[in-house]
Amino acid sequence: MNIKAGQLLSQIEYPADLRKLNKEQLHQVCEELRQYIIDVVSVHGGHFAASLGVVELTVALHYVFNTPYDQLVWDVGHQAYGHKILTGRRETFPTNRKYKGLSGFPKRDESRYDTFGVGHSSTSISAALGMAMASHYKGEFDRQHIAVIGDGAMTAGMAFEALNHAGVANANVLIILNDNCMSIDPNVGALKEYLTDITTSPTYNKVRDDVWNLLGKLPVGKKFTRDMASKLEASLKGVVSKSSNLFEALKMRYFGPIDGHNITKLADTLQDLKDIPGPKLLHIVTTKGKGYALAEKDQTTWHAPGLFDKITGEIFKKPVTSPQPPKYQDVFGHTIIELAEQNDKIIGITPAMPSGSSLKFMMEKMPQRAFDVGICEQHAVTLSAGMATQGMRVFCNIYSSFFQRAFDQAVHDVAIQKLPVIFCLDRAGLVGEDGPTHHGAYDIAYMRSIPNVIISAPMNEEEMRNLMYSAQLPENDMPYVIRYPRGQGVMPEWRTPFKAIKAGTGRKIRDGKDIAILSLGHTGNFVAEACKELIGDGLQPAHYDMRFVKPLDETMLHEIFQSFDKIITVEDGTIVGGFGSAVIEFMAANNYKATVKRLGIPDRIVEHGKPEELYRECGYDAAGIARTTRDMLKEKITVTI
Repeated sequence: MNIKAGQLLSQIEYPADLRKLNKEQLHQVCEELRQYIIDVVSVHGGHFAASLGVVELTVALHYVFNTPYDQLVWDVGHQAYGHKILTGRRETFPTNRKYKGLSGFPKRDESRYDTFGVGHSSTSISAALGMAMASHYKGEFDRQHIAVIGDGAMTAGMAFEALNHAGVANANVLIILNDNCMSIDPNVGALKEYLTDITTSPTYNKVRDDVWNLLGKLPVGKKFTRDMASKLEASLKGVVSKSSNLFEALKMRYFGPIDGHNITKLADTLQDLKDIPGPKLLHIVTTKGKGYALAEKDQTTWHAPGLFDKITGEIFKKPVTSPQPPKYQDVFGHTIIELAEQNDKIIGITPAMPSGSSLKFMMEKMPQRAFDVGICEQHAVTLSAGMATQGMRVFCNIYSSFFQRAFDQAVHDVAIQKLPVIFCLDRAGLVGEDGPTHHGAYDIAYMRSIPNVIISAPMNEEEMRNLMYSAQLPENDMPYVIRYPRGQGVMPEWRTPFKAIKAGTGRKIRDGKDIAILSLGHTGNFVAEACKELIGDGLQPAHYDMRFVKPLDETMLHEIFQSFDKIITVEDGTIVGGFGSAVIEFMAANNYKATVKRLGIPDRIVEHGKPEELYRECGYDAAGIARTTRDMLKEKITVTI
């Protein structure tokens, strides 16, 4: 489907073309850019509401600043669709998030306008400050550095660490706080309340309006703007209560709040701020989903709705012809409620992903026992550890790639103290269109290196329920990891009675004699499918669902190595230091000799695409497993590591 851009937008290949327009034409550019995003995302999918909310800001930034010489960092990255369209990628934008197409996030090797790769949140201020300090060191005093931070990213500790440094750094950095009261779900915490106080304070807004009106009436020049900045600071500090001086207390020159959808005001304000040296913060107020009524009303649903009819707003879903298995995250969401009804010590924690992780179900039914702590993975882990010291059994639900941020807390605050926190790592393995910043590739490898930790992965919904049940039993008094993939499982009838699974015990799925295939987690279903094909070829593979990486089922492994000289391991994680490596370490420690082939995520960055495309690329889909099995059975017996 050929999607055409509007009259003005079609003439803009790069920001230099945008700057040829007069200011009055920017209104039309914004309308056309917003409509183009709606047209493309409705047909091709992707993130939606966040980019609609920053259309005016995107146009104003590229109109006022000399990008890419002036450096622009987006945070979070899914706000940057308009940015991509205005920076040479309009024609290829329909390939966004598709296999071999554009990344859904800014990416340095995709465009020189993407100054910093972003996918997680709250990195922009640190990155822009680093760029600004480097530019100052090189004598590039005219160079601007802008961090756009929004969609809840300001709630993370890293943002405040950077603010604390930026306030005393002699660097030319502008922080734009895109305040829309949302991340994927509504923002939480005291910062949200503080920003609301600023935007609704009559006294504050009167002073802000008076000063900015004066700013617009006087001639602009470096001496003037420095003077005006000082007057603005003094005025605000003199009339606003101490509770409204957070940013000034951090020695940031604070401007705003202003309407983030007034393109003329934005352009004028940014032009004035260019002439004010040093660290400064502009607070803009926007509406996530702006310009598409349904997205404005239900911002969580329209964060990334999939394909939809842009006229009626109908979100297209695949027709259901038979009972479908639930998503793993929904199994978690419903199962934790069942367990909490039986065990009053169970608590649920998530860092800003209640909808994505499905902890929202428990938050609705048991609000006093389930908490969203904001985009604060480190805090979530140590908070859970604190609760565990008081006898609580905390299910701390974090996306695998986000959990990387809390590695130190997992080691220092949980494992060393042997606290029984239950880590439910959602989106483990290759997650699809979100790409390398979101792939949960490394949790097995880095968690396996930590003492006092149990690491498990369910092959299906029944196993997931049983692992969750087992993890909260009194006998499991140490940190317990349950990792599972994004998306649907395999069991339409999944509400089975709970059964305890002893840590470090696997199960044999099928007998065989030619080769042993050892799987971990959901990849066992790929192995089962491959076995059907191999059996049809007259081969007899044995299949073992190991369930645990740590501790390994050593009894089962002794049986396997005593019976087979050709073994394949399959995991949805990096093969470097992962499950297959653990099996080879066992083989070496016990002086077994066998040919072992590891299948999993290779030692390289895997880009984005549909999960099935990425599994195929990495060679551990059913076809890849079958192909590897045939190849190994043709080979002479050698010892391969």
